[in-house]
Amino acid sequence: MRNTLFKAVVLSMLVMVVSGFVANAQKVAIELGPDEIALNQGFTITITVHNERLKNYDDFPEIEGFRKMGTTSSSNTTVINGQISSSQSTIQQYAALREGTFRLKPFSMTVNGKKIRSPGKTIEVGPVSKRTARTDPFSNSIFDEYFGRSSGEEEFMDVKADAFLALTTDKDEVYLGEGFTATLAFYVSEANRAELEFYDLSRQVSEATKLISPTNCWEESFSIENIKGELVVLNKKRYMRYKLFQSAYYPWNLEPIELNSVPLELIKYKVSKRRSFFGRNKKEDFQTFYSLPKIIEVKDLPPHPLKDEVAVGDYYLEEKVSSTTPKTGESFNYRFQIFGEGNISAINNPQIPDDEIFDFYPPNIRQNIKRGNGKVDGVKQFNYYGIPNEPGSYNLTDYFNWIFFNTKTERYDTLSSKIVLNVTGESKRNLSISSNDLGSFYDIIDFENNKLTSRIGDVYTKIFANIFILIMLVLSLIFIFRK
Repeated sequence: MRNTLFKAVVLSMLVMVVSGFVANAQKVAIELGPDEIALNQGFTITITVHNERLKNYDDFPEIEGFRKMGTTSSSNTTVINGQISSSQSTIQQYAALREGTFRLKPFSMTVNGKKIRSPGKTIEVGPVSKRTARTDPFSNSIFDEYFGRSSGEEEFMDVKADAFLALTTDKDEVYLGEGFTATLAFYVSEANRAELEFYDLSRQVSEATKLISPTNCWEESFSIENIKGELVVLNKKRYMRYKLFQSAYYPWNLEPIELNSVPLELIKYKVSKRRSFFGRNKKEDFQTFYSLPKIIEVKDLPPHPLKDEVAVGDYYLEEKVSSTTPKTGESFNYRFQIFGEGNISAINNPQIPDDEIFDFYPPNIRQNIKRGNGKVDGVKQFNYYGIPNEPGSYNLTDYFNWIFFNTKTERYDTLSSKIVLNVTGESKRNLSISSNDLGSFYDIIDFENNKLTSRIGDVYTKIFANIFILIMLVLSLIFIFRK
């Protein structure tokens, strides 16, 4: 009995210990900075997890009137009476843009899979604070050298960045309707010693896109999901290139295409002149880089009867027919596919001549556009349904050909069908005509008088006829009664 009681007590203690450990492990907190700060002081939002590793978390919220700075992290481990507890924190720093009262709205963040809510707060930003010097008993001592403490203000030096922002195009001039690709990228030399950091990229790239995109062009935008560095060599110098934006443009008119200069602001760190063990070795600052504007000249197409209608690009043809030996009156399917590089959306369907040999119906159209490796290509497919009416051998090139301006050869070119149909069976031409014959009633239309006549005379004639009939009936009745 005593043994059973002892086991129960031990088990209860273990449950309490484990429960307390789990409760501590699940503790996640959000801590907000002070309610009042000076314009030259920062505001912070801190997320902290206890007794576990900070594995993932959502983006910190935006605060109106503040600019996001960098993030810092810290960890703490404590041993008390042999029990180990730890915490890990990430701190988002904000810089006030102006004085005033600002509201941090309530927000929530998912940290390590747990959703944590914060009520937000009101932040008062006052004028710049002037710090007074404090007497430091350890000043001018050996602590200044190793722990970064000094009676004077800490000095930082600016390190020149070996980097630049560039807006480049794969062509300097294009034909009307010919595409070119524009790329906005940030280049950092391998020899760069300045510490740079992107921030608020989605907003900056969105604003840059509006400045770059010309109004006289059709645009096919490349999707850049993740910004990753790639090694390139420019003038025998190695750079890491970060593509920020890329689009293909197709001019609608002959006006020169103007691509504006755009800015990109990065966080740039200044380095302390006196590096110390515990001191502040770097300071956040900002630097704005600008791309150079660019103009693309647009050339007119050479003279041609269809100059204003043809597509421009580099294309080739693939075709397929369901049967090369169809019978008259029976349908067949024909596929006319245009592959290549260019403005796929602007490709029009071939113009088919109308005759009594074939009945071709309007096509079903499909297109597939691919954007990658700095170019736009794809396929546009026209699926036709046709019925032959006359037996014989026919070249489909008489019906299907498509003219375009070839940007590689700089001349007009034609994609023509090479398929020959051998049609068998009896002629259906007369059957088709008779099915459309509306009969002898319509044959006499051309011989009838087409002058308009008034119906008023007919109305009076009917009235007099009715009166005459009524009089005759009355006279007949009188004659019958007298007799």
